[in-house]
Amino acid sequence: MMPDPLHPALVHFPIVLALLSPVIAGTLLWAIHAKKLPATAWLGVVLLQLCVAGSGWLSAEAGEEEEERVERFVLEAPLEEHEEAAERFVWIAGLLIPLAAAGLLPGVLGGGARAALTIASLGAAVAVGQVGHTGGELVYRHGAASARLERGVEAIGERAEGR
Repeated sequence: MMPDPLHPALVHFPIVLALLSPVIAGTLLWAIHAKKLPATAWLGVVLLQLCVAGSGWLSAEAGEEEEERVERFVLEAPLEEHEEAAERFVWIAGLLIPLAAAGLLPGVLGGGARAALTIASLGAAVAVGQVGHTGGELVYRHGAASARLERGVEAIGERAEGR
């Protein structure tokens, strides 16, 4: 059975994966440079980057589906800010895929791409942090969860009044 809503169930995947990516990339960068692992071990980072971008895209798509319901309860500005942050993250994560793949090239070119991806993945981690922050504000500050309450805003008002 699929969770309903799907968006909050999916968003944790790109967050976790994007935060782990620089750690894993940095560890493999060191291990390959120190000759503890072969350069082909970098394939794990390429697959991880595909998962970061893919899970980000899926989460954004699920968020688009949820937007119709939520926009009745939340001002447009914070909703738009979250959507733009998500789009920015998905673009960054997607652009890092070819860079990660270039890390499989031999020699200096592959080594340079591995180092560049490790640094660039920090940017993706910051970007996903912005998405998470704006999403959290939507739910906890701007009342987006009201869209899923049985009676929406009325129920929030009754709780605030102690009824």
